Amino acid sequence: MNWQTASDDRSQHDTEFSIAKVCDRTGLSARTVRYYEELGLLPGVRRRTGGRRVYGPDEVERLRFIQRLQILGLPLAEIRDLNDVHALAGSTTDMLDRLEDVLAQRLAELDARIGELAGLRDEIEKYRARVASRAGALRTGKGNS
Repeated sequence: MNWQTASDDRSQHDTEFSIAKVCDRTGLSARTVRYYEELGLLPGVRRRTGGRRVYGPDEVERLRFIQRLQILGLPLAEIRDLNDVHALAGSTTDMLDRLEDVLAQRLAELDARIGELAGLRDEIEKYRARVASRAGALRTGKGNS
């Protein structure tokens, strides 16, 4: 497989994007796109004869997938692990099975955190009521200063 494409190859030109075009389509910075490539999250990026990166629709979709996973709270290390599962097993199904497990774990973590935050909110409301009561008592002269 040739990892470089000739700059005058017009048959694929319509589906090839420069890094600037990829950034326009994804909202990512060029630095981020290159960083993801460095981490192995964007394998198989081809280069033109002059060394410029060439991206296709698959890379753009993969970048959008990475963005969705990050929005869901997955760290890049976990996303890289999912990428490795896909690469090793050679199957999208295996990667999706792993992703389902990861998302289930993420939901459990969020539910636990929501419970903690609800408890914290209750504590803050109770303490706020005590503070308001104490401040009111001080204003009316019924409390110690």
